[in-house]
Amino acid sequence: MSTDQKNKGKIIAIIAMMFLFAMIAFVTNLAAPFGLIWGNQYSWAGMMGNMMNFLAYLFMGVPAGTMLVKIGYKKTALTAMAVGFVGLFIQYLSSVVGADTALFSVGGQEVYLNLIIYLLGAFICGFCVCMLNTVVNPMLNLLGGGGNKGNQLIQTGGTLNSLAATLTPLFVGVLIGSVTDKTAMSDVTPLLFIAMAVFAVSFIIISAIAIPEPHLAKKGEPQEKFEHSPLAFRHTLLGVIAIFLYVGIEVGIPAQLNFFMADTSAKGAGILVNGAAIGGAIVAIYWLLMLVGRFLSSLISGKVSTRAQLIAVSSVAIVLTLIAIFTPKTVGFDVPKFVYDPAKKTVELLENAGIPAAEAEAFVANPSAEFLEQNAAALATEKMTPESVMKSLETPKVPLSALFLVLCGLCTSVMWGGIFNLAVEGLGKYTAKASGIFMAMVVGGGVMPFIQNMLSGSFGYLASYWLVIAMLVYLLYYGLIGCKNVNTDIPTED
Repeated sequence: MSTDQKNKGKIIAIIAMMFLFAMIAFVTNLAAPFGLIWGNQYSWAGMMGNMMNFLAYLFMGVPAGTMLVKIGYKKTALTAMAVGFVGLFIQYLSSVVGADTALFSVGGQEVYLNLIIYLLGAFICGFCVCMLNTVVNPMLNLLGGGGNKGNQLIQTGGTLNSLAATLTPLFVGVLIGSVTDKTAMSDVTPLLFIAMAVFAVSFIIISAIAIPEPHLAKKGEPQEKFEHSPLAFRHTLLGVIAIFLYVGIEVGIPAQLNFFMADTSAKGAGILVNGAAIGGAIVAIYWLLMLVGRFLSSLISGKVSTRAQLIAVSSVAIVLTLIAIFTPKTVGFDVPKFVYDPAKKTVELLENAGIPAAEAEAFVANPSAEFLEQNAAALATEKMTPESVMKSLETPKVPLSALFLVLCGLCTSVMWGGIFNLAVEGLGKYTAKASGIFMAMVVGGGVMPFIQNMLSGSFGYLASYWLVIAMLVYLLYYGLIGCKNVNTDIPTED
């Protein structure tokens, strides 16, 4: 094969991996906004979908690493997309089946079959993204040549990952609008159909692409037995812990922020109308900043060491989170008009209650309590009161603390690639198995946000971010000390 053909094949493989990176974020970031729907029906279920999604990593991480050796990167990716399609379809079924079938009770509250179906679908989708992650990260690191260049390619792929992550909660927020006890999964089924179509098309595209198979065991050859485990390397073991905590940070920051913004009670941000859509838009900025951070990192990673980047962003994230915790939620700024237009939204609310558009627009131009009292019965059908309609005419305020939490997206953007790059440095033949172990530890994205959600219930949303600070401190330690390879005596080449 000529050099030009090899380079062309390498470029195609890189593009394929970038696309899969975007798919990972698209599927993963459906869980948190969907949680707004289930959390409104079950007080304890807001993060359960996210928990099930990441719990799958615990069971699939190591097997996924083994799949790379037995069937290769391409077949593992194709299997993942088929599994993802099934998981999304099962989530769709939760919108049409089981809403009237009570199974058991939790805390005196009946749990219906549709929730169990949704959680099963989220769990299966977790298998999908676990396998995709297992394929994408080591492949991009390999295609980039390892070291800073390998990290540079991972960060470039992460840019597309962040773009998908930015759009997903924004789309879901627009579909949901204001979360009420009438909001259901059927309100977001268009997004599920789009996701299933994307998976089907992706399967066809990846099927036609040649992908390098550096770790695929050759037919007829016995599978190699390694003398050591990847965890025999201290920097890898500590990196596994770092990945567990990092994913908890990345998911926990925007997820709790979304709940904070959507909560209309005294605990919430004080946004009484359309909080879910506004929260979705604000959280989308977090993911957008992750895109920006990864893009910038992809530009500088050839010159600035991975370790230096991890130390810097961990330190800044700690400062930003501390400021967010100590800033009173009464200190805020007006929601930009492109995020929430009070006049336009009020007309929409009145139209939903059956009031003609012309009358709704006339009311917005000249608000009248008398008009609302005359239409109180129509408003009641949409669970609105004259007071809530008047409130919708006001420009909501977003707590300033939300801004500092959103800015953390710039910091978390480079952590995944940085930790992975540092933790597999010098592993050689142990890289594929290490990748599987890392994927198992992504379960931290379900465990830690779930714990944070429990803390927020007891101590408040902003106070729950002390858990995030503790995890960030560990990442700072890993960048300063834990990432150093002290086991260079272990042979890593065949």
